[in-house]
Amino acid sequence: MPRTTTELHLFSTAGHEDGLEWVVEACRPYLENKQRATVANLPLASLYAEKYLPETDQAFKGLGRLETINTETMEMAEMESVLRRAALAYIPGGNTFLLNHRLHVSKLFPYLRQKVQAGLPLVASSAGTVLCGPNILTSNDLNMVPTSHFDGLNLTPFNFNVHYTDDAERDNRLIDYQAFHDNPILLMEDGAYIKVQGRSTMLVWGRAWIWRAGQEKERLEPGALIPNHAEARDG
Repeated sequence: MPRTTTELHLFSTAGHEDGLEWVVEACRPYLENKQRATVANLPLASLYAEKYLPETDQAFKGLGRLETINTETMEMAEMESVLRRAALAYIPGGNTFLLNHRLHVSKLFPYLRQKVQAGLPLVASSAGTVLCGPNILTSNDLNMVPTSHFDGLNLTPFNFNVHYTDDAERDNRLIDYQAFHDNPILLMEDGAYIKVQGRSTMLVWGRAWIWRAGQEKERLEPGALIPNHAEARDG
């Protein structure tokens, strides 16, 4: 039977230093022992994506074949075809606002969201992780495009702040966000890995916190399910 559950593998960083080993291991179950399995690669958060393509190809060598989506050179039908035949989608990091802008301007955004909601596994790091929340307003990036598109894929009830460090300037920006939005923020240090299956969200490993508006940050325990704000009130 086809998958009907949203499956997200979300990283603050893709691997040790500049490596991709954590991302590749998350992708492995969807690719190994399958003939001609493909990865829909969406490196849309970077102005210099071509520079890193050989490294990404090498990381997936022997496991799956990358098919890279370029929203500025490909027609919609071609991009949709890549996503339809892919075993999973991969969204690496860069500038979150550029990523979101390209997805919206190309009109690929709703189709990508639909495919992931229908069961296409999504593996993401850094900017790709931030994109999965209701909006991207908790990004660390500058809106350099600039873009007026701030809604995220809304695949989880949580916003994300990646590469998190406990400093007053960053926390003050997130408190400002909470003045206008009441959904929880997941704070992910480098090395953190969060997995989402349907409505279940879990910290697999690393250091992360949940921050609900008007409350103190709460350290998350690896292996424990993370309740959203509605579940926390009801429980």
